Amino acid sequence: MNLTKHYSTKLADYVTALAWSSQGKILAASSAAGEVIVWENGKLITLQPTTNQAVNCLAFSHDGKYLAIGGQDGKVKIWCENQLITTLENAPIWVDQLAWSYTNNQLAFSLGPYVQIWDADTLEVVVTLNFNDSSILGIDWRKDGKYLAINGYKGVKIWSTQDWNAEPFIFSIPSVSITTIWSPDGEYLASGNMDRTLTVLQWENPDPWVMRGFPGKIRQLAWSDLKTATGAPILAASSVEGIVAWEKSVDESVGWEARILTNHVDIIQAISFAPQSLILASAGADGWLCLWDENQEVSQILTDTEAGFSTLSWHSQGQLLAAGSEQGELIIWSTSSGN
Repeated sequence: MNLTKHYSTKLADYVTALAWSSQGKILAASSAAGEVIVWENGKLITLQPTTNQAVNCLAFSHDGKYLAIGGQDGKVKIWCENQLITTLENAPIWVDQLAWSYTNNQLAFSLGPYVQIWDADTLEVVVTLNFNDSSILGIDWRKDGKYLAINGYKGVKIWSTQDWNAEPFIFSIPSVSITTIWSPDGEYLASGNMDRTLTVLQWENPDPWVMRGFPGKIRQLAWSDLKTATGAPILAASSVEGIVAWEKSVDESVGWEARILTNHVDIIQAISFAPQSLILASAGADGWLCLWDENQEVSQILTDTEAGFSTLSWHSQGQLLAAGSEQGELIIWSTSSGN
């Protein structure tokens, strides 16, 4: 894969979040100045001008119909085909995590130590979940829609979406779960932790694997869609300026085998595997966006920004890669097949 610069523009401030619609036609981006823009077929539309209150998170619904944003103003705003249709007022609590279900139009978003589930079809809050231990640091639905994982202080709590009132399963961590992510097949749940450990739970197996030896807290996690010969996907974890790729061993007693990927010279802000590929993209505060090939070697370094990168997002078919910078630059690259 070789990427070439396809499009660039500039937002008013630090790019806080990026998301492609599931059909891959529309890219949404937000900034620390509060603006929200969408890019479609080379055209840029401003959904929300600068407000001087950061937008922290945004996401498209699984069918691409709805776009949700959350931010410092405590509001969750929902657009449908570029029309603002709903504003959920939650001030004075910041909204910094949100995620749509992969199977219906239910949106989960954080409110302090709570997560609310709102249904876009009925325009009603379905349930409010109490995490109890801390504010919410991450939300991830399992791809089949049956479970919702919420992480923070002391670990991850997993609710069954078939019975919201049932007690959640607790995936306990001695410190703080900074980030949690389900594998695409739903078999594994990984947690990157403040105490420099990575924990991987195989669903319905009570004994998680714990990986140690990282130089700092685990900031970013990514699973590959593709599986290796052992039937498990690859898990990439970033800590400070390094990435470790974990591959499940044929030998059960070994668990997972590590390969260290080093090239960045500053903190890695985002990592993501290209769809249906073992190619990994990593974006750093050093202003480098690295592509790692199937052999986990650097195949390309993109340095099209004047500042550090803040976030990245792959197009749903992998033909385009978007990244945002700390100075508001938004850049889209295309593969030779994606022009």
